Amino acid sequence: MTRRVLILAHTGREESMIAALEACVQLHANDVVPVMYADELADMTGYLGVSDVSMEILDRDVTLADIELVMVLGGDGTILRAAELVRDHDLPLLGVNLGHVGFLAESERADLLQTVDWVVQREYSVEERMTLDVKVRVNGRVVTHTWALNEVALEKGNRERMIEVVTEVDGRPLSSFGCDGVVMATPTGSTAYAFSAGGPVVWPEVEALLMVPISAHALFAKPLVVAPTSTLAVEVLTRNGAYGVIWCDGRRTVDLLPGSRIEVTRSDKPVRLARTQQSPFSERLVRKFELPVQGWRGPSGEEAAPPTTQLPVIHPPMAKSQPEGPHTGPLPLVPDLTVTGTAETDHTMPHSLEGARPHHD
Repeated sequence: MTRRVLILAHTGREESMIAALEACVQLHANDVVPVMYADELADMTGYLGVSDVSMEILDRDVTLADIELVMVLGGDGTILRAAELVRDHDLPLLGVNLGHVGFLAESERADLLQTVDWVVQREYSVEERMTLDVKVRVNGRVVTHTWALNEVALEKGNRERMIEVVTEVDGRPLSSFGCDGVVMATPTGSTAYAFSAGGPVVWPEVEALLMVPISAHALFAKPLVVAPTSTLAVEVLTRNGAYGVIWCDGRRTVDLLPGSRIEVTRSDKPVRLARTQQSPFSERLVRKFELPVQGWRGPSGEEAAPPTTQLPVIHPPMAKSQPEGPHTGPLPLVPDLTVTGTAETDHTMPHSLEGARPHHD
């Protein structure tokens, strides 16, 4: 059976076109057919010259149903564009970073030939990443239905005016405030826009949804991490007349008038990412952000876990001993407490703790 790999490249950059040609040459040399879009192939050959590598054109020679894997050469923006193309076809994406941080990419430009070799040898695994289902309602009617892999970001539409919103989780309001916007993200998007807005970094294996306010004027406007089964919502209030705009993965946009409502839930269609390296996410985090780890000593390397350390146990104070059984015998006499009159009075008023009975003359 013929194996085909779709090559998607940012043909506006020379480095990306050179990398695409190198990948096509190596795939062809290993009896894997490289496939490209017609316009991207034309850009590449027009800039680098005609290649003698046999390639097929997507939507002319083959369809996405004939593709085994999609190799994406570029930054996170290029990978997000590729996710739009293949999400409905259940195809895995393998990114080679040619951008800046490139959290979605699996390898770097220097590892391109090794990455292609792993693809040829089928030495890769596939993991599913959660996506968001996004609905925009106006007067209770759905006017926009879309999705996002990283995040859906509500932003103010007027530079000179804050947007007034009220946030909601699972059908209950949390708080209303003025802000520059609100980001609702997946764990994959926690290292993108949500991270820049002050949100937490969430490991991809964690199933959760994030809500992160942007420059909120409120005492309680902290980032939230909620269950993947929850429904997040943000309503654009009408009290100051400001309108908003939403961005899905920074690519698809919708204008929002005052009174609009955005509802976000977990989508039932994930995006599949191919992995050639099984390094933990913490290692990728350190590498991408160039975090300082000097002085780290690591685990001690003990072969067997030591027994639990015996620590002293602090017991609560013992209760005072109580007599066993009901009290028998006469009750002890309780002396009366007599209040002596002051200098202005010469009478006394007896009082007993057991309750003084009035005396009759």
